[in-house]
Amino acid sequence: MPQCVIIADDLTGANATGVLLKKINYNTYTVMNTERLELSKLSESDCIVYPTDSRAVDSSIAYNRVYNVANLLKNDDVLVYSKRIDSTLRGNLGSETDALLDALSNDAIAMVVPCFPQANRILVGGYMLVNTIPLHKTEAALDPKTPVDTSAAGDIFGKQSIYPIASLYIKDIMMGKKHLADEIKRFREEGYRIIIFDCVSQEDLDTIADGVIESGVKFISVDPGSFTATIARKLIVPREIKNKHKVLATVGSVNAVAKNQLDELLLAQKVLQVYVVTKELVESEERRKQEINRVVGEIQKNCGNYDICAVIGNGILPENRLNFSEYAEKLQCLPEDVSNLINDSLAEITYLLLNNNPDFKGLYTSGGDITVAVSRKFRTAGIRLLDEVVPLAAYGEFISGEFDGLKVVTKGGMAGDKNAMNLCIRYLKEKLFI
Repeated sequence: MPQCVIIADDLTGANATGVLLKKINYNTYTVMNTERLELSKLSESDCIVYPTDSRAVDSSIAYNRVYNVANLLKNDDVLVYSKRIDSTLRGNLGSETDALLDALSNDAIAMVVPCFPQANRILVGGYMLVNTIPLHKTEAALDPKTPVDTSAAGDIFGKQSIYPIASLYIKDIMMGKKHLADEIKRFREEGYRIIIFDCVSQEDLDTIADGVIESGVKFISVDPGSFTATIARKLIVPREIKNKHKVLATVGSVNAVAKNQLDELLLAQKVLQVYVVTKELVESEERRKQEINRVVGEIQKNCGNYDICAVIGNGILPENRLNFSEYAEKLQCLPEDVSNLINDSLAEITYLLLNNNPDFKGLYTSGGDITVAVSRKFRTAGIRLLDEVVPLAAYGEFISGEFDGLKVVTKGGMAGDKNAMNLCIRYLKEKLFI
C-alpha cells in the first residue's frame, strides 16, 4: 500500500502536489474514481492523491466527501496523511480538515502550513501574503465561487472548524526544531487539534517538518503541497530506494562569502563538521598524513547519525589563514605549490572517505581549485553536466575514474548569496532521496 495519502479539493491541486512528489522520485498516482478503484493496483505506488472536487460545494458536502475518501484509503502502512488546500486559502479548509481528523480518529493534530514559497505565498504573523500583497487585496478575494475576505489564516480556519486552533510564528520557527517540538507537545496537552505555522521559505518548511517529527505527535499535514513533499521526503523512502544515502561536502574556500554560506548551512541543516588544520598539511609529510588520518577517522566514527558530513579547511576562519609566501620560502617552492598541497590533501581526505564508506552517494565541492584537485585524485575524465542549481553551481556526475557516476554539485567559492551552499546541498539530497 502507499505510504502517503493526499486528499485535495480539486484536480488541479491534486496533480500539482503529485508532481512535487514525483520530482523527488516518489511513484505517485492520482485516483479519479473510488467506485472503480482496485487497491491492489496501487501496490507499487508511494503516494496516492485523490481530488474530491469539493472546494465550492456546501461545507457539509465537502466534509462528507473527504471523510468517505479518508475512510476508504486509510491503512496502517500510511505514514503521511495530507489535506491539500488551495494556496490562496479558498474553499472549505476547516470542514475538510475536520473530516480527515475525524476519519482517522487517532487524536492526530492538523499541522497547517499554508505557505508555498515557490509561488510566493507566505504566512507572516498569521497573515497570508501573495507576492508581498495581503491575500484579501488580491484577485483571490474576488473569486465568484469562493471569495476570501481576510488575510488571517487563523480566522478562516476558526470560522470553519469545530476544533481549537493554536499558532506558531516566525519567532518560534527561528528558535529551531526542538522549540517547535516542545510547543507542539504543549499544545497537544492543552487540547488543540489544529496548529497554524508561519512560513516564508523552504528552510522554514524543513524546520517545521523536523519539529513535527521530533515531537512524536500523530499528525496530518494541511498545506498546498510543499510541506507535504518536505515531510514525506523525511519520513518515506521510495520503494526503489532502500539504502541510507549520505552527502559528503568538501569546502576549501577561504573567503568571507564561503564563511557566511557555511554558517547558513549549519543553521539550516544537521551537519557533521570536521575542520582540517591546514597548517598541519604543510609542516611536514608526516604531520600531513597524521592530519588526514585524524579527519578521516573522526568522520567515519561519527557519521552514522548524519546525512551530511563536511570536511572544511579551517582557513575559512580568518584567524587560521596561512601566509603562503612564508611557507613557500620554508619549503623552497612557489606559493601556488603550497596552495596545491592543501587542495590535494583535501582531495585525498575526500577520496578516502568515499572509498571507505559506500553510503556516501553524493559529493559537494566548494572552490574551483578543490573541484580540480578532487577530479584529479579520482582520475575522472570529467563531469557530465545535468543541471544548474544556482548561478555558477552545477549538478552532474563524474565520468569514468574510480567514482564513475557519482553525483556531484560544484560551486565557486564566492558564487551565490548566503543561502547558496545550503540550496546546493539540499538539491543534492533531493536527487539522492535523502
